[in-house]
Amino acid sequence: MTQAAFRLAAIALAASLAASAAGAQETIDKPVTIYAAGTAGGGVDLFGRLVGRYIGAHIPGKPSVVVQDMPGAGGIRQAMFMAETAPRDGTALGIFAGGPILEPLVGSRDPGYDMSKFTWIGAISKDVSLCLAWGTTPFKTIADAQKQEMIVAGTGAGSDTDTFPIMLNEMLGTKFKLITGYLGSQQTIMAIESGEVHGRCGWSLSSLKTTKLDWLRDKKVNILLQFAMKKSAELPDVPLILDLVKTQEDRQMLELMLGPTGMSRPFVAPPGLTPARASMIRRAFDATMKDPGFLKEAEAMQADVNPSTGEEVQELVVKLYATPKAVVERTKKYLKQ
Repeated sequence: MTQAAFRLAAIALAASLAASAAGAQETIDKPVTIYAAGTAGGGVDLFGRLVGRYIGAHIPGKPSVVVQDMPGAGGIRQAMFMAETAPRDGTALGIFAGGPILEPLVGSRDPGYDMSKFTWIGAISKDVSLCLAWGTTPFKTIADAQKQEMIVAGTGAGSDTDTFPIMLNEMLGTKFKLITGYLGSQQTIMAIESGEVHGRCGWSLSSLKTTKLDWLRDKKVNILLQFAMKKSAELPDVPLILDLVKTQEDRQMLELMLGPTGMSRPFVAPPGLTPARASMIRRAFDATMKDPGFLKEAEAMQADVNPSTGEEVQELVVKLYATPKAVVERTKKYLKQ
């Protein structure tokens, strides 16, 4: 073989190898674990298991998927695990409520992670969070909580259940008394039903529908207030917090605090996934949101499916973390009161 022919053969081989590598599909050949930041039977757990039953079929390699509950500190324990310990190869996914997203910005402690650096996979829906009272209590409207002390259950620092009552006391003059430390939704349900507390502020409508639909259907609870950027069509007569605040400064803080409602039931992977691996998991999530089996189960659970892509969620979280420092500092001071 002449030198020129050898060079041509080498170039052709290199091109062939490059094309083969470019066309090779990323796969996962190990089990995938979804870490749910909640307790068994709660909304986070139920949605984690729902997605877990279908997403594996849409991940190249079709890995098995298991769900492991990891409650604690309103989801912060799980977020710290994802940031510090979880493998960065697509085999570890997480789902939690909104609290851990904002904790590094406005929480009383620095948990050591930055949610804008995580790899966001997608979100099942958009949502509203609720403030509600058990039906036999004196609390029928938010005005009743402005007149007398209302005891509400909380699941830990950083969770909506612990921050929303403080916000309402400051902005609206309510008289909420927070009893925190309940491990998860199921424990708060038992506390409300037993009369240990009057209710809870900071409970997503989607979670309430999947865990205690009878509370809504049979009017066992009174919905006092909605926390979201806009009202739920299902609750047209329940006031929205943004319609009740008086100042622009309060509105700016609420827009920061309510940002996570635009990404309800978010799924996340640790920081550091390769772009190819992140895209693979994101597209598997997108396909799961259209899976007929998933949609049928979601309908049976009364679960709303109005998904956001991983790219959309990533953009929203980055925007939240770019909130002007003055707004963040005011919110932090406010929440320490």
